Amino acid sequence: MPEPAPVAPLLAVVGATATGKSDLAIALAEHLDGEVVNADALQLYRGMDIGTAKVTLAERRGVPHHLLDVLDVTEEASVSVYRDAARAEIAAIRDRGRVPILVGGSGLYVRAVLDRIEFPPTDPAVRAALEARAAAEGAAALHAELLATDPEAAAMIGPGDARRIVRALEVRRLTGRPFSAFLPRPDYAVPEAVQIGLRTERATLHDRIARRVGRMVEAGLLEEIRALREQGLDRGLTARRAIGYEQGLAVLDGTLTCAEAIEATVVGTRRLVRKQDTWFRRDTRVRWIDADPAGGSGSVLEQALRVLATPVTAPEGPAA
Repeated sequence: MPEPAPVAPLLAVVGATATGKSDLAIALAEHLDGEVVNADALQLYRGMDIGTAKVTLAERRGVPHHLLDVLDVTEEASVSVYRDAARAEIAAIRDRGRVPILVGGSGLYVRAVLDRIEFPPTDPAVRAALEARAAAEGAAALHAELLATDPEAAAMIGPGDARRIVRALEVRRLTGRPFSAFLPRPDYAVPEAVQIGLRTERATLHDRIARRVGRMVEAGLLEEIRALREQGLDRGLTARRAIGYEQGLAVLDGTLTCAEAIEATVVGTRRLVRKQDTWFRRDTRVRWIDADPAGGSGSVLEQALRVLATPVTAPEGPAA
């Protein structure tokens, strides 16, 4: 196995759901004397274990993990709060002389940690008024308004995504600037950061997702959701909409059968994968390796170590 060159002060393992990011992060931490910092928005929640494929204590193999299980399901996740907490953890890991390894598929959370980014203000009254309009007029009407005032943001936000449309319009009202002006740009706050992306064939990934959802159900996902409902999952603005959990709540309410919920979860996860893939492909700084190596490319860990040992000469992109 090749020895890596001096390691960057911050590594990030990124890519779509079910590509094996957690396994690679743990292997890198073992090899480089590192610690893992979670960048999956849903793994911030206590009790959301099965449905988020959160690594168990045994699977962590003694590698310290940070920013797992820090929110109750009734709390709303905040990118700006997460950014500050993650950067504090990374600084503490460096102070211990170890390598911080950021891992997750929540693209905005990763970018918030890695890049210089400005977070716009919020106003409950302005947001409530916009939410009332969305309820009365429909999300599509507000999306048309967003398209007229901020076409870049409108192109990134679907016409049915009322929550994000409201946020974009709220920012415009409060700042006079388009929401797109606050979107993250590729400008590392830590210039020596390295992003390693895991890629795999789409057909392989789809099959892996279907099998993963099946294993989650067998492992007791519905029972996990029932327990979380008792803790207030229905009141969680972020948690209750998570793929798998939203469908499980529908099963408990009798509006979906188990089979329908499984299919909806698989379809929703595949849709998420496409969004993640698009997000990370746009960042030309990501250095891609094969999640399912064949031939002489070496194991996933060996590929990652070669990335760390090779100076960046030009932006790389994933294979089509």
